Amino acid sequence: MSKELAFLVGYFLGAIPFGLLLTRAAGGPDIRTVGSGNIGATNVLRTGHKGLAAATLVCDALKGTLAVLLIAHYAGAEASLWAGAGAFLGHLFPIWLKFKGGKGVATYIGVLIGLYWLSALIFCAVWLAVAFIGRYSSLAALIASALTPLILWLLGQPNIAVLMLGMTVLLWLKHKDNIRRLLNGSEGKIGAKSTPAA
Repeated sequence: MSKELAFLVGYFLGAIPFGLLLTRAAGGPDIRTVGSGNIGATNVLRTGHKGLAAATLVCDALKGTLAVLLIAHYAGAEASLWAGAGAFLGHLFPIWLKFKGGKGVATYIGVLIGLYWLSALIFCAVWLAVAFIGRYSSLAALIASALTPLILWLLGQPNIAVLMLGMTVLLWLKHKDNIRRLLNGSEGKIGAKSTPAA
């Protein structure tokens, strides 16, 4: 299997907008009109539906894991890196939603699980610690993702570290508004309900 095909398989798996599909199936509002307008689990949580938020988190993560493991099984480890990149980009820029997708945290974790599960555990531990202390999902994701490439490098996984460095840069770019709100003190905390999106 070529790297291009591996990437495309990952992309179309990653482009499935579970947050939007699950909230619609449950009779909820279009998640893009709520809170930040994001299709990810954190914004689904702002609707007050914890179960839907958890389901979105799991599904968004598993599509990244599935992409990596599926391609690794049929085409090997190198191709699985391309599938992981595709899944992440598919979530960020889904063709079905005019390339306006989520911010990628859950899919980032899912790709990590598929590529090197120990680093995913470390990511989650850092995320939980920062989120527990500060109650900011975005800050927890930013710190955990910033540490991930370094941790992978120290664990002897340079190829995965390079991939995750690129994904971390994109994740930070997708969080630019969150960074601005964190700096000016207006970022919403975990569990807080939000007003409709602008």
